[in-house]
Amino acid sequence: MRNENIIEGRNAVLEAFRAGRPVDKLFVLDGCEDGPVRTIVREAKKHDVIIQFVTRERLFQFSETGKHQGVIAFAAAYEYSGVEDMLALARKKGEDPFLILLDNIEDPHNLGAIIRTANLAGAHGVIIPKRRAAGLTATVAKTSAGALNYTPVAKVTNLKNTMEELKEKGLWFVCADMGGEQMYRLNLTGPIGFVVGNEGEGVSRLVKEACDFTAGIPMRGEIDSLNASVAAGVLAYEIVRQRLGR
Repeated sequence: MRNENIIEGRNAVLEAFRAGRPVDKLFVLDGCEDGPVRTIVREAKKHDVIIQFVTRERLFQFSETGKHQGVIAFAAAYEYSGVEDMLALARKKGEDPFLILLDNIEDPHNLGAIIRTANLAGAHGVIIPKRRAAGLTATVAKTSAGALNYTPVAKVTNLKNTMEELKEKGLWFVCADMGGEQMYRLNLTGPIGFVVGNEGEGVSRLVKEACDFTAGIPMRGEIDSLNASVAAGVLAYEIVRQRLGR
């Protein structure tokens, strides 16, 4: 079955940009600098899309038709929202903002599962970085079990800068870290964003430094880490519990 999120060929990719279709990444044949390709690259930069120059062999690995003409774009299956849309949603509901920020979550199944959890826990949105992150692919949409239709997802250039901007609007941040204060001892109420990293590297240093607190999940087994989507669910529901005053 053809992947509708892969756009191949110069005309098709250019039309996708001009039609405003959300594109996560553009792959361009390294050394290909003729007029049409320069136009496509210019459009990609205008839309702040990640551009990677790759070998011909790499392009053919992505290609489903063999007719890529030196350019392949990966389009998002859904439109991205803005961070302000999430704050507006919280205001509309008369609730303190509750945002989930993901650092280095590259597995689309994890992203989809976290979006599903975010919806069920009443979070007002999910924020992901442009680099080293899964985009809104068809796999993410399927794994979210429909939650992507209701939960805004924003893609930002710099997660740390976004956190600093949100702090100015009254939010505070907690990140999941196995060395952090036990989550049951923390006050997780009020306008909050919580940050989850991948199970291998956790939250990156700069993002962790931007957090106000770190929250640890009690572990009673022989291993010491949870899958990212499971950790997100555990922390999200501790926030829900405290918001309900129980």
